[in-house]
Amino acid sequence: LLHLLLRYPGCFWVTMKGCGPYIVDETEYKNLNAEMNQFYDKSYKGVDEVKPLTVEEGQICVVFSEELKCWCRAIIKSIMYCTDHYQTECFLVDYAKYIFVKSKDIRVALEAFMRIPYRAKKCRLFRTKPVTLRIDFCEDTAKIVPARRWDSAATRYFQSLLKATTQMKAKLCAVEGNTFDVFLYVTIKDEKVCVNDDLVSKNFARFEEGKENTGSCADYQENQTSLNAESLPMKIVNPAHAFRPVLFQEKIPTNLETGGNRELTRKKFLGPNFTESYCWPPVARGCDVVAISYQGNDPFLYIPPVLTFLQSGSCYKALPNRNGPLALILCPGWKKAHLVFELLKIYERCSRQLHPMLIILGQNKEEARSVKIRGCEVIVTTPYSLLRLFEHHSLLFCRLCHLVLDEIEVLFSDAVEQVFAILDCYKKAIITEEWEYSPHQIIAVGTRWNKHIPRLIKEFMDDPYIVITAVEEASIYGNVQQVVQPCMNSERTAVLLKILDFTHNNFQKVLVFTNSVNEVEMIHKVLKSNSIFSLKIHEKSECSFKYIIEQWTKKYSSGTHVVLVLTDDCMQSLRITDATCVIHFSFPSPRIFGQRLHSMSDNFCNDSSVDRQYTKARSVILLTENNNACHALGILHYLQHAEAEILPELHDFMAKMLEAEEDKKFSRPLCAYLKTFGTCNRTMCPDRHQINLQIDVCQNIPDKIIQTPGCVTILPLHIVNATNYFGRIVDKQKDQYTILAEEINEYFKKPSNKISVKNVEKLAFYGLCEKTLFHRVQVLEISPKEEENLFFNVKIKYIDEGRTSQVQSYQLLHLPAKFQCLPPQAVEFVVCRVKPIDNEIEWNPKVTHYIHHKIKGKLHEAKIVHTLGNTAWVDPMVRVTRLSDLKMSVNEYNIRSEILSTGLGTDNPEHITQLQKLCGHIKVLDDVKNLEPLTPPDISSPNPLPLVHQAALSVVGKLSVLLAQPFTSIIYCLSKTQLFSILEKIQLNLLYFSFHPEIKWFQNEETVTVKVKIASVADCKCEFSKEKVVFRKVYIEKRSMVQITEEQGEVEINLRNPHVSLDFEHWEDFEDKSPFPVGTKKLYCPAAVTEELVESSEDSETESDE
Repeated sequence: LLHLLLRYPGCFWVTMKGCGPYIVDETEYKNLNAEMNQFYDKSYKGVDEVKPLTVEEGQICVVFSEELKCWCRAIIKSIMYCTDHYQTECFLVDYAKYIFVKSKDIRVALEAFMRIPYRAKKCRLFRTKPVTLRIDFCEDTAKIVPARRWDSAATRYFQSLLKATTQMKAKLCAVEGNTFDVFLYVTIKDEKVCVNDDLVSKNFARFEEGKENTGSCADYQENQTSLNAESLPMKIVNPAHAFRPVLFQEKIPTNLETGGNRELTRKKFLGPNFTESYCWPPVARGCDVVAISYQGNDPFLYIPPVLTFLQSGSCYKALPNRNGPLALILCPGWKKAHLVFELLKIYERCSRQLHPMLIILGQNKEEARSVKIRGCEVIVTTPYSLLRLFEHHSLLFCRLCHLVLDEIEVLFSDAVEQVFAILDCYKKAIITEEWEYSPHQIIAVGTRWNKHIPRLIKEFMDDPYIVITAVEEASIYGNVQQVVQPCMNSERTAVLLKILDFTHNNFQKVLVFTNSVNEVEMIHKVLKSNSIFSLKIHEKSECSFKYIIEQWTKKYSSGTHVVLVLTDDCMQSLRITDATCVIHFSFPSPRIFGQRLHSMSDNFCNDSSVDRQYTKARSVILLTENNNACHALGILHYLQHAEAEILPELHDFMAKMLEAEEDKKFSRPLCAYLKTFGTCNRTMCPDRHQINLQIDVCQNIPDKIIQTPGCVTILPLHIVNATNYFGRIVDKQKDQYTILAEEINEYFKKPSNKISVKNVEKLAFYGLCEKTLFHRVQVLEISPKEEENLFFNVKIKYIDEGRTSQVQSYQLLHLPAKFQCLPPQAVEFVVCRVKPIDNEIEWNPKVTHYIHHKIKGKLHEAKIVHTLGNTAWVDPMVRVTRLSDLKMSVNEYNIRSEILSTGLGTDNPEHITQLQKLCGHIKVLDDVKNLEPLTPPDISSPNPLPLVHQAALSVVGKLSVLLAQPFTSIIYCLSKTQLFSILEKIQLNLLYFSFHPEIKWFQNEETVTVKVKIASVADCKCEFSKEKVVFRKVYIEKRSMVQITEEQGEVEINLRNPHVSLDFEHWEDFEDKSPFPVGTKKLYCPAAVTEELVESSEDSETESDE
């Protein structure tokens, strides 16, 4: 260091020499001065063009110094007006000098001259505070006490030390605003002295332990007026401090290299966002950082500052001269790793060559052994891949300085053991002596707080910067106590009074939030009538915000409690951050919930390990039956994430809410992950996870998928991923599609048949020429026509191959009806019992490319183990080569085995079981499926149907509205056994489509009675007619019943079906006459639903003979 201006230990200016992220070479300042002098000297004639229109305090400008005889960058500190001109006091930011300048010598500071940081750095001694001698004349004593200012003796001693030094060094400890907190070391007569310790030992100062230097309000304002492009934000200890934004003078931070600036400009990057402005500075200084933000999954939170730090190669000179990366970025999966790697390649071109590598390894040990990391300084990988690599490269951590944990909450959720194993390896590596003068840094970024982060901070980080800009997550870090209070909507006021029944003497500031003005007035009136001191504020309130703030901030005696009732729209104006309790009288949306929690941010704990029972901040949610279901589910998910105590009845409520959310997805496509792997995270996935017969069991499907449920020959034509393909089932004897394709190509060979379609219709079938072949296609979407364009884009599907594409409308050809008779031949095939390794949810492109080149367009033998509509699950799928000379066949390869051999796939034994469980409600009986519809006979004919058939037919007809299944034409040809199989199918479909109702059957000599219980409905409306029964209801907790009774004559029946329950309400009266055997069969339905029915059904005490 070289001192420039010495004022006192809390404020002095120096220049820095050497290397590091804050240091600019002295030659750059000389070049800058030369450029400024050349420009402003030449522009003397056009002085008006570069002269500022107005001059204000705090303005950055360029002034001419008579002492230095040059133009200098400066900040205007004060303005003194004279009769014919004005003088300004300016601070020269590169020389740390105060000078007076006339108005004629002030010029506008061009952006080109502000590209490098100021040469003079403002410093202060770290955690070193002034003291003074206090004399008490009454007690005749004197003692040293903390002081607000440095006295003259301390200042003179400090200045004499620095003037006498022959060498000065500093250890940077923190940066607040534009002030560097340092431990200062000076060499005087060959003796090295720590100035901080020396001042304390001579009783000029004291050390401030365990508290951060946050600076005074005045200092904060001063910092705002003098921030330059290198300026850094304050160190965030309390999450609430994240809401004090950092000012950057330029749109693009100039601490990145010039090339990087150009790349950022090309990407239209205007500057760091709110979170980046807090994360970049500590990361660029090499500090440990934990950042939790809504943008926490964006790699830009750490890539620019890490690349900036990596440019200073001299920081790594002390490292051993071996092969190994300087930086390691751990991503939660291969997809995120690819994204980070691509960004590194883009911005690495603007800096020195770092030779980044993307390493994704499977379970093949030979692959890990063959990896070469020579010359690589940045590795992007996943936890599982890194540990596989480490098994064969034991010196992987010997040069590692920067460890980045991307999406930390996902890493800890999916691979917590692997992450901590890596952290242990890194910790052991930095203990060696060779690391004494080398940087070591851990960066963890994510969108949500995780329970494992405190361990990461405590065991592996060194005084980290914790940046949390998501208030909900900050409340978890701050150990805010979350309380859920279920109650009826009419009981909220009484519950509120119980909550406000203060029994302790601690001072409490309580906010009660509501959604309406009427509720504010009502609550305020109730609180006053119960002798609780309360304030109120809303948009129509007579009280001013100033009055409310004055009352809120007044000093009250211990044991006093202040309650403020307000609406959400008043939060921004009041800016309250010191509440101790927030009561959500009206249920909030997730966004409003976070804003309400911010009102307690001053009381968030700084240590997340503190037990919640000792925290000051508390949030109470009143959960009623009128709450918005979507909002309630989101808040309850958050409370689970926060590990708040949730009552058992709330778990049941959440289960019902999740079921209701699934019902809302009923028109969505069936989840692809569910089909491919058998499982999916339903809370995060937007698609459907239950069967919809109208969508999934489509009518227009190839006959071969129905007729041949066993071994088939398939031809994969469109490869979606490693286990999901579209193709055709090929008939080796006489393939109908092959004949059709030949006819289509023969037809379109004639130019006269190639008729372009003028009016394109959605879902219509057309022909399309692709190279030399013609295909049948169906229009899926039609883009809006542009007025100036004659043609427009159309999204089509190749109905015989399964792939989709975008084409121009003029490319579509008229397809004769004779070519449309054959149903679409494309079938979706899914290979069973295999999934990606490492908890991945998508196949690595390497596997997909390998399988694509291996199977596309080649015939394979496969066994269909399950079908659903147009989808067939196959296991196995084998490529068979026939040796005609030897009259034998050879299995060339098995697709599942090929995937496993890549090392990127693993066994998935539960796949088929999960599929069967998913499709358990739609099992189609063979004896019904193969029946052909018959013409209903005349009931009045000499040979009428048996009475039991007539009764069953009538019952089924009346239930058809609920079932949407055409069974009436089948019933006429059924035997009694087939009839009750049909009724079983009705029951299973009712279970699925009618909120899983319970069906009870009772039959005697005169009537057949079917009861259908429909759960969770209200506002009942039931319309009866001869043809049907229409039942309408909305949600309610109780269960409703539809009872349909059909008269019949003599009947003799023996019901032995395991899925039909008997109605015991009528059992006693007809016990002697009943044709049923003693005992009942339990209703078939999912386990969760069965529990629910049994608990609430009046007929739950029936016995089972299963």
